[in-house]
Amino acid sequence: MTDKIPRYNTAERIVESPARALEKTVDAIGVANRYVTSNGPIKKAKEYWQTLGPGLTTGAADDDPSGIATYSQTGAKYGFQLIWLAGFTYPLMAIIQEMCARIGIVTGRGLASTIRHQFPKPVLLLCATLLFAANSFNIGADLGAMAKAIQLFKPELSYNLLIVFFALISLSLQIFIPYKIYSKYLKWLALVLFAYVLSALLVGLDWHAVLKAAVIPSLKADKDQIILICGILGTTISPYLFFWQTSQEVEEKIMGGQTSIKLRKSDVTNEEIKKMRIDIWSGMLLSNAAMFFIIAACAATLFNFGNTNIGTAADAAEALRPLAGDGAFLLFALGIIGVGLLAIPVLAGSASYAIAESFGWKEGLFYKLNEAYAFYGVIIISMLFGLGINFFGLDPIKTLIYSAVANGLVAPVILVIIVLISSNKKIMGSRVNHPVTTIIGWLITAGMIIAGLATIYSFF
Repeated sequence: MTDKIPRYNTAERIVESPARALEKTVDAIGVANRYVTSNGPIKKAKEYWQTLGPGLTTGAADDDPSGIATYSQTGAKYGFQLIWLAGFTYPLMAIIQEMCARIGIVTGRGLASTIRHQFPKPVLLLCATLLFAANSFNIGADLGAMAKAIQLFKPELSYNLLIVFFALISLSLQIFIPYKIYSKYLKWLALVLFAYVLSALLVGLDWHAVLKAAVIPSLKADKDQIILICGILGTTISPYLFFWQTSQEVEEKIMGGQTSIKLRKSDVTNEEIKKMRIDIWSGMLLSNAAMFFIIAACAATLFNFGNTNIGTAADAAEALRPLAGDGAFLLFALGIIGVGLLAIPVLAGSASYAIAESFGWKEGLFYKLNEAYAFYGVIIISMLFGLGINFFGLDPIKTLIYSAVANGLVAPVILVIIVLISSNKKIMGSRVNHPVTTIIGWLITAGMIIAGLATIYSFF
């Protein structure tokens, strides 16, 4: 009997119990941590983030300072009335960008290169030239908007020096940073769009009025509103996004080791297409969410106080300060700078892809400067053109008008070509458009033709 008695007393048990409890707690935390990181939400979030890429950056680049100015003007002039356009344009953007991405994945070529192999060269050269002009005007407007945003904090800084500074940063990132690193920079920079979500939340929205306007479309049959709607469509469904998306899908494949067109064409999996769709729809959702909250913030403040004279994104940020406070002003202004740093390289890069592919030059950000002089030369010329616009004193509003006219001319033509290519079984094989997708694509094209004609007509 005595052998069965424990060899430690009650005091020892009291000491041992907390130690054992602590050991069990540590074990439990370890198990929980392993579960969360290997099977739980952290792992899922990490996998989702890794899925995102060209679609996210393309969507974010759509909300450049010029687009922000358009959305700000919409909210300031019409309140919540046109906020439904954010939801309306979301699937339209996603469907078109998905077609572009699929073309890049399946053909292994950029959009301009694919067009060159399927259509007469003069059509491509006209489109590439108009795209270069539109993008260069846009770059000029965006550089100016970023400089004005900095001057909101430091008015004593030189406007000319600021635009040169931002141009040099953009060029340096594209020319000297390897694509593998550069693409990650663009991806993280896309998150700056959340600044507009936060700025809208800080102003205190009337959510009943916002949601009502978001789900019940409302229009006025006046010329100014029609022009503004055309401007929104042209800003959200822009030609530079088509070229950039397609070429970035190719760049991603090259970065993964598929350096030849043959390799890129022969290795298309269902999983790759699935990931591309998640990327595209996520990127376009972020883009349109930013549009939604920019309109909402300006509607809740500027429109309600009768401040409808908004010409640039910097104007909107400055006007928000006395009405919404320093927090909303700061987020709005920083957002302009952040999206400018994202959008300007996309604008210059997409123009260069289009020109270089049109002439069959070496193209791609995976090349070094000394390996693709012509490709990087177009980027530099486009940037210099944008700089020149500011130095020659061209009004930023007129710059946007010229850009809108050029986009209005080229967007419908490119859309027709995109739908024809993506619905052609000889080119796309089993990755051809679903018939419903093709019908929607033609409806979007028809809408953009009408919008383009209306935009051009309004300026003449």
